[in-house]
Amino acid sequence: MTPVPMWAWAVTLAVIALLIVADLILTRGPESSLRAAAIESALWFGAALAFGAVLWLWRGPVTGGQYLAGYLLERALSVDNVFVFVLLFVSMRIPPELQKRILFLGVVGALVLRGVFIAAGGALIESVSWIFYVFGAMVLLAGARMFRAGEGGSGNNLAVRGLRRVLPVTEHYDGSRLITRAGGRALATPLLVALVAIAVTDVVFALDSIPAVFGVTRDLFVVFTSNAFAVLGLRALYFLLAGSADRFVYLKPGIALLLVFIGVKMLLYDVVHIPIGASLVVIAAVAGGAMGASVWRDLRLRGRPGPGRQDNHAEHEVPPDRRPAAERRGRVRT
Repeated sequence: MTPVPMWAWAVTLAVIALLIVADLILTRGPESSLRAAAIESALWFGAALAFGAVLWLWRGPVTGGQYLAGYLLERALSVDNVFVFVLLFVSMRIPPELQKRILFLGVVGALVLRGVFIAAGGALIESVSWIFYVFGAMVLLAGARMFRAGEGGSGNNLAVRGLRRVLPVTEHYDGSRLITRAGGRALATPLLVALVAIAVTDVVFALDSIPAVFGVTRDLFVVFTSNAFAVLGLRALYFLLAGSADRFVYLKPGIALLLVFIGVKMLLYDVVHIPIGASLVVIAAVAGGAMGASVWRDLRLRGRPGPGRQDNHAEHEVPPDRRPAAERRGRVRT
């Protein structure tokens, strides 16, 4: 494998930094409509595909295909991240106007932490060859776990309890500050607690997703950039899907199936060679099929008359405050 020159790493990191700054400047308003979130998410998707096209032209179709497969895999896994973030923000009662700041800091922190994990994982694979199969077993077990319903977030609760023991936490917000002072003492605001919970959540997901990408390619540059562009679009994806979390009922089984596929592929690496094109088709088909089937099911349920409903227009007679949260579409405060 040809090593990537340092100038390419430097240019890539500079581009990522510029994209983060541009995103921060362009989305600093207090509110964001669903339309704005959709446009921002599409722009991040376009940026990821543009980078993949550059990589395709620079290093060839094999590397370009590996990047695309890794990006689609991470993108599918990041949707599950979004739904966990929704639950976290609801359970911790984070005001909508402060969620954008937490997600921005979480994205930056996730990039740094994932960079460290990827470097460590690559070094382990190079020095201890059998560790690749350990990663494969981890991915396979992660997929099997995901098939089980109702997994909790004990890791987040443990991290929050640990923070409360180290640093006193106030129950009141101080604007957008993470730490405030009261009575001469430094106090963590609930915003810092939420940030810790988001960071721990991403670490837990990274322990599954990064080994999975190593199942697609061992090229550290491809692993990092596919992760980076998936994470960069996470905030826009959150505000796009936050009101529809309960509609994607088939997403979790689809992601579980993807993880099982990648895990088996890693464990059979020396026995069966699966071309990157086949992996790309499987990833796109499973992820797209799970989301498409979820949308189709939701549309069918919406079109089916409910108990006591006289006609299809009866829904308009239901007061807005009594409709399901997932059906409330409109402006999303960010």
